[in-house]
Amino acid sequence: MQNKNVSVSFMICGILFCVCLICSNMLVVKSFEFGPLNFTGALFVFPISYILNDCISEVWGFKKARLIIWMGFLMNFLVALFGALVDAIPGAPYFEMNDAFHAIFGLVPRVAAASFLAFLVGSFLNAYVMSKMKVASQGRHFSARAVLSSLAGELSDSVIFFPLALGGIVPWDKMGLMVITQAVLKTAYEIVILPLTIKIVNWLKKREGTDVYDHDISYNVFRVREI
Repeated sequence: MQNKNVSVSFMICGILFCVCLICSNMLVVKSFEFGPLNFTGALFVFPISYILNDCISEVWGFKKARLIIWMGFLMNFLVALFGALVDAIPGAPYFEMNDAFHAIFGLVPRVAAASFLAFLVGSFLNAYVMSKMKVASQGRHFSARAVLSSLAGELSDSVIFFPLALGGIVPWDKMGLMVITQAVLKTAYEIVILPLTIKIVNWLKKREGTDVYDHDISYNVFRVREI
């Protein structure tokens, strides 16, 4: 009988993954300019979700990563749904922050819809590349695998997300640069933090006593029950 139990370490990684995703969708509504560069508040949080994706894929394999990616999708959907519901309810006469509340949560459904698609494509691509490269390299070169898989995921995420989520808000003449800037900065973020990621992965492998190689598995993203 297949063992479908999950460990405390896996559960914590999954919770952190979902929290980082949800925070990113809230923080993305604020944009910054630094010289010619444009980026959003999500830059500070979203790369962590890819780092966690790398850790989960490396330690527990694609099947567990697939489960967490869909859980992140579901949690993000619930936050967007609840935010839209509360935003639609008229505030009390003494509540003076209706406009501020709407500026954040009124945008959430659109941001979430763009995020759903971009997140699924980027996260699954990241996990897939990580999984395939691990098998091909026989577990070697973790640093290269982590960076290249994240670059593939981050770039596809940014190309999908920003035009859909912020088109008409961010000027179109700045959109292309923002997409490239976000992908490059997020990947650079992950490169800087890579020594810590390596330590965490090695610690998790030792603690869990597992180092999964995805031989002969289905990469069908809808087979969530296969964990």
